[in-house]
Amino acid sequence: MEEIRKELFALQDQDYRAFQAKLIPQIPIETIIGVRTPALRKYAKEAAKLPGVLDFLQELPHTYYEENNLHAALLSILYRDLDSYLAQLDRFLPFVDNWAVCDMISPKIFKKDLPFVYVKIKEWLKSGQTYTIRFGVVTLLSYYLDEAFLPEMLRLVADVKSEEYYVKMAAAWYFSIALVKQYDAALPYFTEPVLEPWTHNKAIQKAVESCRIDRETKEYLKSLKMKNGK
Repeated sequence: MEEIRKELFALQDQDYRAFQAKLIPQIPIETIIGVRTPALRKYAKEAAKLPGVLDFLQELPHTYYEENNLHAALLSILYRDLDSYLAQLDRFLPFVDNWAVCDMISPKIFKKDLPFVYVKIKEWLKSGQTYTIRFGVVTLLSYYLDEAFLPEMLRLVADVKSEEYYVKMAAAWYFSIALVKQYDAALPYFTEPVLEPWTHNKAIQKAVESCRIDRETKEYLKSLKMKNGK
């Protein structure tokens, strides 16, 4: 919708655009408008009331990074039924082309039925699409490392095979938080290494940066780093 694009450009901040372009080097700066996240979230509430907002959601792929962010925000506002939300999310995920949009999708509606969403996560992890896989891993990280945790989830992430940087980084991020929240279950994945070396070492690096792990444990984790990993 031209009306929505016009409003996004009205919120443009050129300094923020340049900053954002450095954070998302895999997409052309020409596709970044430069809208700060608080302003975009505020506008999403207004856009949700527009008569043609559903037409905007049908217009995939979008041209601009902020249009994708707005799309993600609108899904959470417009779809309060989990089945409907997931159906719309499955339409959108194949068009996500960067980590920032991927990680912005953090729907509270998932908390309504975590076991049901877990079935979807298994599908996302097998999708073969970089950011759909990343979304599955980040969702496990966000919602399934506390009361909803199951040890088998560690194996699901470990079994993801990808050379894509943003998938490997998501796996490392997941295991670093698992070492914080589910240490006993996660530790065997490092004492008897199953992750590829880069992900293994990056997970340990990020874990030892946490203030929630004591000094002695940090030193032990450092000793588990692989010499052939960077």
